[in-house]
Amino acid sequence: MGFARTCSVALAGIEGVVVEVQADLEPGIAAFTLVGLPDKSLVESRDRVRAAVVNSGAEWPQKKLTVGLSPASVPKSGSGFDLAVACAVLGAAERIDPRRIADLMMIGELGLDGRVRPVRGVLPAVLAAAEAGYEQVVVPEQTAAEAALVPGIAVLGVRSLRQLIAVLSDDPVPEEEPTEAGRPDPMLAGLALPGSGAAAGLAGRSAEGGGPLPDLADVAGQRAARTALEVAAAGGHHLYLKGPPGAGKTMLAERLPALLPPLTRRESLEVTAVHSVAGVLPPGRPLIDTAPYCAPHHSATMPSLVGGGNGLPRPGAVTLAHRGVLFLDEAAEFSGRVLDALRQPLESGHVVVARSAGVVRLPARFLLVLAANPCPCGRHSLSGAGCECSPAVVRRYQARLSGPLMDRVDLRVGVEPVGRRALLDGGVGGEPTAVVAGRVLQARERAAARLAESPWRVNGEVPGHELRTRWRPDPGALREAERDMERGLLTARGLDRVLRVAWTVADLAGHDRPAAADVALALQLRTGVSRGAVPVGEPA
Repeated sequence: MGFARTCSVALAGIEGVVVEVQADLEPGIAAFTLVGLPDKSLVESRDRVRAAVVNSGAEWPQKKLTVGLSPASVPKSGSGFDLAVACAVLGAAERIDPRRIADLMMIGELGLDGRVRPVRGVLPAVLAAAEAGYEQVVVPEQTAAEAALVPGIAVLGVRSLRQLIAVLSDDPVPEEEPTEAGRPDPMLAGLALPGSGAAAGLAGRSAEGGGPLPDLADVAGQRAARTALEVAAAGGHHLYLKGPPGAGKTMLAERLPALLPPLTRRESLEVTAVHSVAGVLPPGRPLIDTAPYCAPHHSATMPSLVGGGNGLPRPGAVTLAHRGVLFLDEAAEFSGRVLDALRQPLESGHVVVARSAGVVRLPARFLLVLAANPCPCGRHSLSGAGCECSPAVVRRYQARLSGPLMDRVDLRVGVEPVGRRALLDGGVGGEPTAVVAGRVLQARERAAARLAESPWRVNGEVPGHELRTRWRPDPGALREAERDMERGLLTARGLDRVLRVAWTVADLAGHDRPAAADVALALQLRTGVSRGAVPVGEPA
């Protein structure tokens, strides 16, 4: 009779749970039983592990074998337990010293030839191991750089089970062919969220995807929309852009991530953990340090947007956009149920997904940008010139964005068609991204100093009660906003949103607190009605 144990990690969302992998050998008819609430992909590991062990030159024990995954009440899924199961079996068979693997954390999938393949979620798994007190982890060589981001952990990256057996047995380590440089593993290429389908999956890119980011100076005209973009970046305010096709709504949204400050170390680890679990980490870049950008197609399903799927829920677009930008182009074409599902994460900064296999809490602190045409044909305007849609059709189209959702969007700006002179005459363009990003960073620093003793980071997160009692604007600055509220043009939540935006405008202008002019610009950006306010960055 032989017994050995080692450890691995089960992921629930982006949280890791340490799992003890135990192997027990007893006399009897040769059989392999796996217990501990495994899913189908984990049950199949019995055949993968057996073939990998044999093809690595080790003898498979011809006895009754039982492998237990503890705690048994935690659902386990995926192929990341293969390496731990193989080593536990070899330890129980005394092919390797059981004491050498007892305090090791092992994460990796095994091919039938014994090669160790990368798996998703290595970073959160190693973070869980570090929190549990483990000091050594074994991971696939391709993900060793990702695991090394966790301080205080010794990382061993291996290419094959043969190499690991040699290391644990103090034998010469055999050479193995490395994975082709710069080529991601096929299982990690792209993102296929359960229930999304090829057309409904994420159609966007990440800001960290490589190459120079588009510059704000490329945008012709659009003074009001550029101001709204700067205010959104400085205060973390959600933005709605409405205008005809070709006016530049997508161009503006794509330039928003570059205006956001670089991620802190903690934020980078959060974002990297999310992308690691989803399997969309850029090749060769184990740490994401820039704001992500996600732009799902308007046919996206509920699971692809907010998370879900069979078994334990998987991250959706709102989580992949954590600490970055979620851009919904053609927002009126999205399903109403899908759009309204955004209301909870917009307020709380996280999404809770419940399924039969368990409840998962996923981070979702993102900056939402909605873009929509004014009507189905896209040519509706105050004059109505050229629009072929009836008033009833226009009303129904615009009503697809529900009132409760739009009430949570701080900035609403019309994007007008670009004139010939602005587009073709080669005049001086607007400010480049670097200049605007500098103002955004200064405004963020002013807000951070003011909010240092509070749980909030940016103005867009501060509750209205705090703004009305703790951080008041200048006396009389809210007079115009109060009149709008009395006329029913602003809700109570809308007034709070105006206050948040006014503080951001004041931070950009270098004011100690919002004045009447700051509130006027905030009202203009909130309601879309001109108040004669001077845009940010221009002389009064």
